[in-house]
Amino acid sequence: MDEREVYPNAPVVLVALEVRHPSADPLTPTESRTIKKILGDLLPIERSGQLTNVQVVAGATAPADVSIETFPRYVNRETTLAVSVRKEAMVIEASRYPGWEEFRTLSMRALEARMQVAPVVGVERVGLRFINEIRVPNAGTVDWSDWLHPSLLGPSSARPIDLPVNQWQGVVIYGAQPSNMLVLRYGLRDGYALDPSSLLRRVRSDDDGLFFLMDLDSFWTPAEEVPEYDSDKLLSICNALHTPVRTLFEGMITDRLRDEVLRRDD
Repeated sequence: MDEREVYPNAPVVLVALEVRHPSADPLTPTESRTIKKILGDLLPIERSGQLTNVQVVAGATAPADVSIETFPRYVNRETTLAVSVRKEAMVIEASRYPGWEEFRTLSMRALEARMQVAPVVGVERVGLRFINEIRVPNAGTVDWSDWLHPSLLGPSSARPIDLPVNQWQGVVIYGAQPSNMLVLRYGLRDGYALDPSSLLRRVRSDDDGLFFLMDLDSFWTPAEEVPEYDSDKLLSICNALHTPVRTLFEGMITDRLRDEVLRRDD
């Protein structure tokens, strides 16, 4: 297995990079137009995004404080790539995963556009998330041990019961803050992990039914002070976040899944 292989039938339905920073002023119309011009060959469409924040104080009798943030979101023509410039974060999302090197390159380009037009004062958190829907050929019950590492297949008992397993879920946390951490959420699901009605278009809209979720959330937080934005440092952080994601994913799938599903070019 080539560590740099990009599977033609990859199970990634959403990859997202979030760079969180201290609160900044919303973009002015001029700043927004400038960023759109810089990224226009890649993301020519501008749309308005909206984020609802709810703050609840424990024990308080007053209603929750609800605020709505609107922000510009730049989208490609295929509606498979979006960049959101929010007050406290910049988020790059893709529903068609082009491979790590290409996604990293376009993410850095978007971040540099933000810094060129309306720079932020520092970086508080960097998060990289991959949501995978693993779907396999089936004609009834799926034996997931043919496709996945046994550690993902849920608890087993020395005394079997006469009930089939319907769904299961698990969470594993690697690392400790501050520094790099990786959270794996996994389990058998039905339907979709990425809603077909979400902003980004599902590349394979005909998928439905049973799938195995593998949701990997890799993130970094600074140990002490909030560092200034540095593109070389950020690039190093992103690579450090991606490496365990790829290693963990590859270690949890079988060669049969690679050969019969992921390498299949439909």
